[in-house]
Parts: sequence; C-alpha cells; structure tokens
Amino acid sequence: MSSSTAQIGVTGLAVMGRNLARNFARNGYTVALHNRTAARTHDLVAEFGEEGIFVPTETAEEFVAALERPRRLVIMVKAGAATDAVIGEFAPLLEPGDMIVDGGNAHFADTRRREKELREQGIHFVGTGVSGGEEGALHGPSIMPGGSVESYAALGPMLEKISAKAKDGAPCVTHVGPDGAGHFVKMVHNGIEYADMQLIGEAYQLLRDVGGYTPAQIADVFRTWNTGRLDSYLIEITAEVLSHVDAATDRPFVDIVQDRAEQKGTGRWTVQIALDLGVPVSGIAEAVFARSLSGHADLRAASGELAGPRPEPIADTERADFADHVEQALYASKIVSYTQGFHEIAAGSAEYDWDIDLGAVARIWRGGCIIRAAFLDRITAAYEADPGLVSLLSDKGFAEEIAAAQNDWRSVVSTAVTEGVPTPGFAAALAYYDTLRAERLPAALTQGQRDFFGAHTYRRVDREGSFHTLWGGDRSEVEA
Repeated sequence: MSSSTAQIGVTGLAVMGRNLARNFARNGYTVALHNRTAARTHDLVAEFGEEGIFVPTETAEEFVAALERPRRLVIMVKAGAATDAVIGEFAPLLEPGDMIVDGGNAHFADTRRREKELREQGIHFVGTGVSGGEEGALHGPSIMPGGSVESYAALGPMLEKISAKAKDGAPCVTHVGPDGAGHFVKMVHNGIEYADMQLIGEAYQLLRDVGGYTPAQIADVFRTWNTGRLDSYLIEITAEVLSHVDAATDRPFVDIVQDRAEQKGTGRWTVQIALDLGVPVSGIAEAVFARSLSGHADLRAASGELAGPRPEPIADTERADFADHVEQALYASKIVSYTQGFHEIAAGSAEYDWDIDLGAVARIWRGGCIIRAAFLDRITAAYEADPGLVSLLSDKGFAEEIAAAQNDWRSVVSTAVTEGVPTPGFAAALAYYDTLRAERLPAALTQGQRDFFGAHTYRRVDREGSFHTLWGGDRSEVEA
C-alpha cells in the first residue's frame, strides 16, 4: 500500500482501539494501524484483514506517512501520562490542519489543556467520548466529540457513518462543543450510568429480600419491565445476568460473584466536578459511595454484628403489587438521576462557554451507549420543546409521571427502611425531589448558624441586602 492513502489511523490496538479500527474498515474506510507492540498490529490484520483495507505500520513516521491530508489520527490508549506520551510522539510529525482524536476516557481538564497546546501548533485536538464498550466500538457506539467546528467538518461524516443509529435512523453522534466538552459529557454519561446501575441493584435487592423472588424470577420481572417505559440496555442485560446459572456450582451466577463493585473513576469525577460547580448530584454521588462502601471488606466484616432488622419476605399474594411499586420507585428515581446529570452538563456548559445542546446530547444517547433507553426519546422531546428547560422535573410530562409514582416510591423507601434493606439511591432521589418541592428548607437555620459563629451574613425574605446580627452584643441587626 502506497503512502498517504489511509483516510484515518488508529494507534493503540487493545480491545477498544482494535474494534474501532475494524468498525472504520467495515464502513469502507482505509485504516492505518499502529501499536507500540507491532505484533498486535500484525495480529489484527491477520485475523480481520478481510473486513476491509488496513495499512499496518511499525513506526510513528510510517503511520503518519500513511495518512491522507488532513491527517486524522485516533488515539486509543490509557488516559493520563500514556496519552500525553503518545501526543508527544506524534504531534511533531503532524502539520497545521491535522487532527488528533483522543477516544479514551480522559479527564476533560486534561483535554482542555491538550487542545490549547496543540491549537497553538495549528493542530486540531478532538477529545471524544466513546460509549458502548467493546461491542459498541465494533458495531456502532455513541460518540461525543468536542474540539473545533473545523475539525468536526472533516471528521464528523466519518463518525456519523460508524456510530450507532437510533430507531429513527439518526446517527448517535453530534459535535458537542469546544475543547473539553465531549469528554465532559462522556464523564456525566458515566455518572448517570453509575446511578442507573445502583438503582437497578436496589430494585433487585428489594425484590429478592422483601418480595421473596428468586434471581430467575426477578429476571422475568425485569424482562417484563423492559417491554415498557424502562426499556433499556441496562434492564435487558440485568435480566440476562440474573437468569445465568454458574456451571461449576449450579447456583445462580449472581450468588457466586463477590459483592464488591469496582470503578474506573469517571463516576467519581462526575461527583467531584459537580461539587466544584455547586451542582447537587446526590443520586449519582450515592451510587459512587455505594460502590466504594461495597469494596471496604474489613469495614463491613467489623460491622456484621450491628443490630437491625432482617428482612422478611412478604406473602406470595402481595408480591406482584410490591414489584409494581418497585417499578414506580425505580422509574421515578431514574428521572431524578437524569435530571441531576443534565443539570451538571448545563452548568459545565455555562462555566466553560461551551453552548451544549442538551436535546442533542439526549438524542445521541438513544443508541450505542450503555445508558441507551427508550426513555431518552422523552428527554430529547422535552428539550426540543423547550431548549431553556431548567430541569427535567419542570417538564409537564415528567412532572405528571413522577407525581403518579410518588406514593409507591415513598412506600418502597419506607419498606426498605423498616426491613433494613439499604436503598441509598432511591432515598437520595426522593430527598432531592422533596427538597425541590419544599416551601421552606432548614437552610435558613444553617445560614443563621453561619452568621452566629463566623459573621457570614444572611439575606432576609422581606427586603434586599445582606445583614448580620450582633450575636455577641445586643443582638441588633446591621446591614453588611
């Protein structure tokens, strides 16, 4: 293969990079390949070469020479120092107008830094969120590119071709916004994913410990839910996991897996950045903390004798009704989780001047990504009807649904507390909802306390201005 013939190149050929390269080739693009270990490059061509046209290379110079101009170079390596090292290797070989696309789970602040540094060299840096796991990378992921408008003009049509397609045929990709916007949105996507999975786990635990269902029976419940408003990838695979039987023990698979959930960091970033932005994402935070607590084996073992109720399964005649109540709680809590996630995206967009279209974000999450769900059609429609929508809970349709669900939602949380079943996700979502609808909050008392010990001042409900009470003196009020 002669030089300058590949339309796109992929460096970093672990599972995600390999499958993304295959996806490009399957869609008719000539793909240059590069990996630090050349054997992996040749193995890919040997195993999948019939899927399309690949140009294997062994050096950075060969790789860059194989790319047509403007060069499109996709990095699929570990986030952090490894990404910086690869950029440092390839950037000196590129020319103004070329593009480096980072498809890893980079922190958006790193993406902003890299974009600025490369922009000064005339190189476009495109921080791109890619969701869907290894299967999505191969068959069509949801893609969230940031970077310049000019880079998307050259890169966008290719991404649209390889992306997942929603049921209406729309490609699950959009130009999210400048510099780090794409990786920011991917970060929040993963935070919502954490919350979704935690809520599903709580629903499972309630159905098992209180409802008295077996894992196989719960799988059937989830399959039923997947035919309705909870239709989603995560609900679908939950049923598959719960119905699986371990071949070695003939026990339910879920019973032979240690109950310690791991994490790679994007959920934690979501919560950390929300704190920086002053955005309440309590449901997402509880999901992150729940994973963390599950992994503290020594702490849990030392607390195993703590007093508390042991859940007793309800009567068989009540099980179906209880499952319906859990479905209501799950759906209402899910609305809250997405509300919090989209609020964080809006706040990040305002903070960094990204002008992110929230409706477009919901639209590209309808296929390919881990949180893909029929529910996202509703969110897309809500933002298209009102692009300035402050909260999903302000949308009439969602407000009516959550109002209809709230009695069962409260009942489920109450039952969980009474029976000693931990449901931090359900409870946090309900507390968030009640906080929004409360006429008065104890924050008034908190502000009074802050003024007492630190003279931090307060605002009154009856007139403008900031005030301070002379607590150590005659307790008269002065204007601050």
